[in-house]
Amino acid sequence: MSNWPAYKVARALGRSELKNLVRIDSVQPRYNLLFRTFERDLLPLCGEEGIAVIPYNPLAGGLLTGKHDRNAPPPQDSRFRWAGPARGTRHATGNDREFDTVEQLRAVAGEAGMSLATLAVSWVLSHPAVTSPIVGASRSQQLADSLGAAEKGKLAPDLKARLDDITHGWRAVDADL
Repeated sequence: MSNWPAYKVARALGRSELKNLVRIDSVQPRYNLLFRTFERDLLPLCGEEGIAVIPYNPLAGGLLTGKHDRNAPPPQDSRFRWAGPARGTRHATGNDREFDTVEQLRAVAGEAGMSLATLAVSWVLSHPAVTSPIVGASRSQQLADSLGAAEKGKLAPDLKARLDDITHGWRAVDADL
């Protein structure tokens, strides 16, 4: 299932069990440091039920690579240009909060001795329910940064906690808790 909320996955699991049907084996939610909505319900459900989580968009349309500039629109063919809630208007409206968070994350990545992209993918991989993120690349260096996350292994607990603290507000559903 892709982009299903937890209640639909739970309902499908219950119905498949009741009717002795094939169950859901994996889900594909959007998941990254700037989109953490599914942490509250879907990811724990998947962990408890043994459902593989194969998240897409771990680099937030390239925003978590640090290549975008808040003062310059992305190229016309950029996926980032179309990633915003008002498709095609992300830079027309601007989102300083995203760029402010990216700047904080870039500093942490530098302190940790890795690229921002490697840090972002490593963070996604650090969730116990995540099986493997779906990464995309148009150049070999982009792929190398993403693969670097697998080579680095698990994030140190203090580094993960720091990233979680910086991006807690992106959980949306309970950001004020």
